[in-house]
Parts: sequence; structure tokens; C-alpha cells
Amino acid sequence: MNNYCIFNQTTVNNFNTQMATPPITIKDIAKTLGISASTVSRALKDHPDISPRTKQLVQNFAKKVHYRPNALALNLRRSKTNTIGIILPELVHHFFSSVLAGIDKVAYAAGYNVMICQSNEEYEREVINAQALIDNRVDGILISLSKTTYDLDHIQSIIDQGIPVVFFDRAPESIETDKVLIDDFTGAKIATHHLMAIGCKKILHLAGPQNLLIGQKRLEGYRDALKENGIAFDPNLVIKCDTQDEVYANAGKILQIANQIDGIFTVNDSTAIAAMQILMKNGYEVPDQISVIGFGDGPNATIVYPALSTVEQKGSEMGKEAVQLLMKQMEDEGEVHIPQTKVLTPVLRIRESTTKMRD
Repeated sequence: MNNYCIFNQTTVNNFNTQMATPPITIKDIAKTLGISASTVSRALKDHPDISPRTKQLVQNFAKKVHYRPNALALNLRRSKTNTIGIILPELVHHFFSSVLAGIDKVAYAAGYNVMICQSNEEYEREVINAQALIDNRVDGILISLSKTTYDLDHIQSIIDQGIPVVFFDRAPESIETDKVLIDDFTGAKIATHHLMAIGCKKILHLAGPQNLLIGQKRLEGYRDALKENGIAFDPNLVIKCDTQDEVYANAGKILQIANQIDGIFTVNDSTAIAAMQILMKNGYEVPDQISVIGFGDGPNATIVYPALSTVEQKGSEMGKEAVQLLMKQMEDEGEVHIPQTKVLTPVLRIRESTTKMRD
């Protein structure tokens, strides 16, 4: 926590002189006190996450500089546009396009338009997208975090402005709002258990980013399944690798240990398919020598040879659940909202990449 200095009358006078022409905003107060705008907003609303000391500092300063909420902005915020904003990491990814299809089906039936933004897995673009949706006065926002998002002030700021937010698939633990997730932990466990049930004992995990819960939970599920089967976890059998390009970049590392493993569990289908291609190009037989299982169950899982065993992620269902939660928030405006987290149950899809038994 920052050490805030106690302001004096000179600070207040200087502030008022600088802000004499335009109305005083939350951002002005935040800049003067050296804290974030979202902290100022929550302190003014007496949010329980803000310490009493910071609340007192902000509220006293706001009173001394005669801060008043922007009535025009509040009125604009309260007016409805019947538009829902969506921030996706990637539009071309089958899973996210299936989520979008589920969202659009429910939103359209309820009379809402959708405004879609793509972060392209970049934190900076995610922040710009969020502000663009606010500027276009959407009634609520659905968001799945980018891989590079570590700071969540832009999301908290949206919520502090009274705009309903629902996370889907990639969600932080630290923000209290509605979320719709797949049970990544259980999905990883059933995938790893399946490999061990067909005789695998040395299983490589191609893991996702550990700043995201999906990466953490899928790694935890993998580790838990090993433990339940009496197999010690080996950190050397975990490689951070969650795109096709990363698999190709790590091909040497994968091939170096290929003769020591008999199974691979990947964080998503695209890495599983890329891993199979590398193995087979280098003389390994899938699944006779190494079985491979993914996570997602997109169309490529059944097109690739051998057809990929995987965990179904239920994108369309996730989209429908997320938009329904968002619409409930928007319709219940003014009431105390108790955040919900809906967790969808994953389903194992067994195909040719793991079905053959080995000696």
C-alpha cells in the first residue's frame, strides 16, 4: 500500500486553482493523491475493499475541493442503449467463436445488439477496448482476459462506474462479479487419468500461462491425477507451451524427452495437434508409442489424423450462461447484487490419439 501524505490547505488551494475552469473529476483527485482512479471511485462509494484510512483521505479531500459527481454522465449511464459489449482474446479461435455464437443467440432473442472487440491477447488493447465500450455506452460487458493481463484496474473501474460485468472462461479471482467457467481442474484430471488408464506412466504436460486461472487449474488437475495414481510430479515434464507456434519453437525440447515419455496432455487442442505433427514427422507413432490428449474439442479434433482425444469445453453453453447472467445484472439495476460463479462440467471425448493399447 502506498504511503499517502496528509494534504494541507496549500495542496487544496493549488488543486482548486489548477482545476478552476473544468469540473473536478475522479481522475483529477487520483492524480493529486497519487492513487488509482478506481481506488478513488470505490473510496467515495465506501467500498469494503478500501481501507478506512484511504476512504477518509479521499472523502475528506473530495469534500474540501467541492467534488460533485457529473450529473450528465450519470444520466447518460442510466439511459439504455440495448447494446452489450464483448471483449474476446481471439475471434478466429473456434472456442471463442462458439462462445460468441451462444452469446449472440440469447442476446438477439432478448432484443440486444452486441458490440465485439478483440484484444488479440494484448493487455494494452484490452484496456483500449474497455474504454471504447464505455464511450459507446454499452449496458454491460462480457470479457475473457488476455494472456498478458496482469493489472485489473481497467476492469474494476468499469464495475465502479456501475456497468455490469461478467467474465467467461478466463477470469480473475480478485474481482467480485459474475463468472462462467469450465471446471478446468476436473477436465485436466479426467484427461490425465485417461492417459494413465491406458498405461501411460510418464506424461508430458504442455501448459498454459500461469497468470491465468485456466493455466493454473489445468496444471493442478494434471498434478492431482498423478498423485492419485502414485506417480511423482516431475517439473521437467511441464513445458509452457499453449500455441502452435510455441510448440514448434519448443520442438527440440519436446523431441529431446520424447523417448522418455508415453503420453502428452496439452492445455488446448492446437498444441496437441502441433505436438502430434512434430512427433510423427520425427518417426514416433501416435498413439502406439505416445498417446496425446488435448482440451477444447474444436472441429480440428475430428479432422486431424489420428483423431484427437480431448476434453469438451462447451463454448456455446458458456456464452449463453454468461449473457443470461449479464442481462439479469442489467435488469436488476439498483438492487444489491450477489455475484455468482457458474462452473460447467467438462466431458471426455475419446478418439484415436489415445485409444490403442500398448504392450
